Amino acid sequence: MALIDVLFSWQLILQYMFKMIRRLFSTFITDCPPTGEFLPTASSNSSSQATGSSPSSITFRSRHLDSLNWLYTVSPCFPLSGNQVDIIYDPDTFYNILVSKCATAKRRIMLASLYLGVGKLENRLVDVIHDSMRENLQLKVDVLLDFSRGTRGEKNSKSLLMPLLRESDNFRLSLYHTPVLRGLTKRLAPPRWNELLGIQHMKLYLVDDTIILSGANLSNDYFTNRQDRYVMIEDHSLADFYANFIGKVQEFSLKVNRNGETKLHENWNMLPYKCTQMDFAAEAKDRIRSYFKGTLEQQRTVCENDTGADTWVFPLIEMGQLEIHHDSLITKNLLSNCLKGSQLKLATGYFNLTETYMKTITNDCEAECNILMAHPNANGFLGAKGPAGGIPAAYSLIARKFHENLKASNQQHRVSLMEYERPGWTYHAKGLWYYLPGSCLPDLTLFGSSNFGERSVNRDLEAQICMVTMNKNLQRKLQTEYENILQHSSKAEAELLARPVPRWVRAIVGLFRNFF
Repeated sequence: MALIDVLFSWQLILQYMFKMIRRLFSTFITDCPPTGEFLPTASSNSSSQATGSSPSSITFRSRHLDSLNWLYTVSPCFPLSGNQVDIIYDPDTFYNILVSKCATAKRRIMLASLYLGVGKLENRLVDVIHDSMRENLQLKVDVLLDFSRGTRGEKNSKSLLMPLLRESDNFRLSLYHTPVLRGLTKRLAPPRWNELLGIQHMKLYLVDDTIILSGANLSNDYFTNRQDRYVMIEDHSLADFYANFIGKVQEFSLKVNRNGETKLHENWNMLPYKCTQMDFAAEAKDRIRSYFKGTLEQQRTVCENDTGADTWVFPLIEMGQLEIHHDSLITKNLLSNCLKGSQLKLATGYFNLTETYMKTITNDCEAECNILMAHPNANGFLGAKGPAGGIPAAYSLIARKFHENLKASNQQHRVSLMEYERPGWTYHAKGLWYYLPGSCLPDLTLFGSSNFGERSVNRDLEAQICMVTMNKNLQRKLQTEYENILQHSSKAEAELLARPVPRWVRAIVGLFRNFF
């Protein structure tokens, strides 16, 4: 009888292990999200895009932008003046602006990031926020970080922020915990490895009525020598939108109390690792979708009455683990509907574009494309211990295969690959610059946290904006931004073909590319 009990126990353990492995590899099945129910999708409007018409009654004021009218149907739009927008070019300026804004904050500071570092610069930022709260008792501060990354190690993001939390009821720390990390996986997966299953990856930095969207985290490298992109917008309505949006994500995140314990938000009743993954994702998705749909209707009225804007901001989000596919569908639609004679500049810190994006660029995109990525020497994983050390080689292998597919499709003349390499710097910039036919300056840009890769679509929480502008000053700033990055870049095709890739990387890259 004892032997039967032992065998039965092992059977249960094996069943659980297989279940865990299936969960771990579930998103390998497809990299292309289904046409979603999150918001009306642009794919149904492709015929009208070709002619520049739109099923929406709202259109851009310039006929030059007619082919982009479909954006009004798929995301809330915030019309504003290009003079309200500024482009930050380098990490130390980003840091100094963030510190300065926090030092003079009047009503609110809201920071959403993967993590907060624990070095000297990060401590100074926290001290500035702390001082602002002491001087202004009305100031409310909210910080949203990823649970796994924010609690990694003995000294971490959470421990750095605990003094603020203990001192004031106006400080709130929320940690997003993916519902995918649960059970035996949660108990046994070591730090770093537990982040593979999904993280909070949005980078939104809001002070009063200023919002900075970026791909940069709040840590030393991103403040000094890690090239990223940063857009700063001064607009009350847009800041309110993102403040409320961060608040919605905080609802299904864990709230840290003064004792350092994590509790449920007062408006939420499901622990992400205890309830069923499906129930958690369904409720979280419903709250985000309801918020976006309500904002879409509200802003439609604003846009119908607007006559003076020259710049339009469309917020995009992607939360694949919550079955929210929004940014990826709009990005794919943008790529597939680039007009003949247009130019597309795409940047990613990590070249791991989804198969859908790569096929769309190869087969459906008519623009002249330039894709900018990190040289292995500028990759943040260079020299990492263990399997992570092979990630730069894996990106090179994926880029090489993409180039080979371009040649097989006779599209290598239309799509060029560039690599960023700058001594002492790493590269993390991502986004897109789109030039309509006849334009020498960008008409549209994508800014935010998405790397356009497998993780961005299927695993992590991402936030971007699609910004359309006909403000010449802003267009020149965007062009300068691109040229500043490009000056440290060179053609990549020849070196990609000659660059050695370890055999073990070749063996596993197809299986694990969904995780990096």
